Amino acid sequence: MAQGYDSSALDEPRLRELIDVGRTLVAELDPEVVFQRVLEVARELTGARYAALGVLDEDRHELERFITHGVDEEARRAIGNLPRGRGVLGLLIEQPRPLRLSDVGHHARSYGFPPAHPPMTTFLGVPVMIRGHAWGNLYLTEKREGEFDDADEHSAMILAEWTAIAVENARLYHSVESQRDEMERAVHRLEATTEIARAVGGETDLERILEIAVKRARALVEARTLLILLRDGDDLVPASVAGEGTEGIAKTRIPIAGSVPGQVLEARESRRVHDLDPSLLARPGSPDTGVTALLVPLVYRGQTLGVLVALDPLGRAAGFSDEDERVLVSFAASAATAVATAQTVAEDRTRDSIAATERERGRWARELHDESLQSLAGLRVLLSAARRSEPEEAARLLSQGIEQVDDAIAEMRRLIADLRPTTLDELGLGAALEALAERLSASGGLQVEMNLDLDFPGGGREHRLVGEIEDAAYRLVQEALNNVAQHGETDRAGVEVIESGETLRVRVSDRGCGFDLDARTDGFGLVGMRERVKLAGGALSLESAPGEGTTIAAELPARIRDEGESNQKVA
Repeated sequence: MAQGYDSSALDEPRLRELIDVGRTLVAELDPEVVFQRVLEVARELTGARYAALGVLDEDRHELERFITHGVDEEARRAIGNLPRGRGVLGLLIEQPRPLRLSDVGHHARSYGFPPAHPPMTTFLGVPVMIRGHAWGNLYLTEKREGEFDDADEHSAMILAEWTAIAVENARLYHSVESQRDEMERAVHRLEATTEIARAVGGETDLERILEIAVKRARALVEARTLLILLRDGDDLVPASVAGEGTEGIAKTRIPIAGSVPGQVLEARESRRVHDLDPSLLARPGSPDTGVTALLVPLVYRGQTLGVLVALDPLGRAAGFSDEDERVLVSFAASAATAVATAQTVAEDRTRDSIAATERERGRWARELHDESLQSLAGLRVLLSAARRSEPEEAARLLSQGIEQVDDAIAEMRRLIADLRPTTLDELGLGAALEALAERLSASGGLQVEMNLDLDFPGGGREHRLVGEIEDAAYRLVQEALNNVAQHGETDRAGVEVIESGETLRVRVSDRGCGFDLDARTDGFGLVGMRERVKLAGGALSLESAPGEGTTIAAELPARIRDEGESNQKVA
């Protein structure tokens, strides 16, 4: 109930009606329903033929809306433009307090009425105040019997306050609803930004990341087709595609110049297109049929990597929405980071692989120079001397030369075995490691204690690890034993290669001089070992300390080779 009014002027039926309508109004959250209900009750309580609500604009200088009750649609059309707040209505705007008139046409501020306007004599106007500020006015005219009295004015003021409360409630409700919707959109966008991060996790394989990203992005915006275009010179190349009708897309290069995806790439701004020429994306279908598309650039640290392209929203003729665009933009930010990281990892791996290859080539060059080339040079000198010697001396020199040739042949066989042991290809990892240990022992440099347990499913030699895993395990043991022989200052080493379930565990240890890990982790071919094991999908660990020896251990996936698969590959 409104405060500050003498309720004695109101009879009990009217008070009950005002209380009942107040309960209804404060529970109503639709402003339009509130307006119509207030006008209807105001006419009923005061006996007015016509009622209206005037809503002020933001500056509170004139009426922004004028809502009527009691004037039929035909009369409203005949009247023409609705009042803006001039004349007597303007007085209520300037002075927001109740105004009662016995004849509105005789007031000094009256402008009169349009020709088609129904006759109006008596007038009652009260302001609608919200939080101490004028929001609008309630107008009542043409009382059926006599003039508006105190009871009518009090009733109108109470209705005005109920109106203010109901409007404020509706405002607050819609504000909360708007904030909730915005919060839901923010959460949705946050989920989109974390979706790719959660999906790829520690994934560094670019192909796998692209596959995950394209499927998740398609699901987020419910697109018929989604593709990721990555920049390749002056073109955009489809790197990953998901959805329907992708046959013609996956093999097409899209020029950056002159294409819509190219414009999005260069502008670094998302774009929605409702009639995209299918030829720009090589999408199957009629050339006369445009495609609804949403294009979002993949930008990482100021560099544009490519474009996300969503085609044809499922079940939505209106196309992609603002929310679809916001979600895909958020997703693209995370996807770009994942793609850039994977590309960087791939580049680093390539550089490490090239560096390791160069180090390996350097080692073999030194081996050939220090061993084979020196032996051949010595043999040449020996044979030259034999040509100028007496028969007996020549025979002795030739015999010595034959011994050097035999030594050179043995050395070349050792080098060939180190480069690519035939035993590894023909008999498998276990046999190749045993042959390696025998060669090292025969050379007198290192005694190797070998512990092999390669009990693969099915048993028998036909069950072999894939070539990549066998190569990685063999090269790891070979490099580690070479390090022991050259740097370990010991004549003994232990090797364990054990298959357990889906894991192949490799361990090479010695009790030699050891070294400081902080000072020497990049030496002794360790970079190449780590890279080889990582490329095979495994992990390498190293333990060493001065005077306490060294242990190199690795865990590799024990992937079984398919029947008939060749193990031969370039080491």
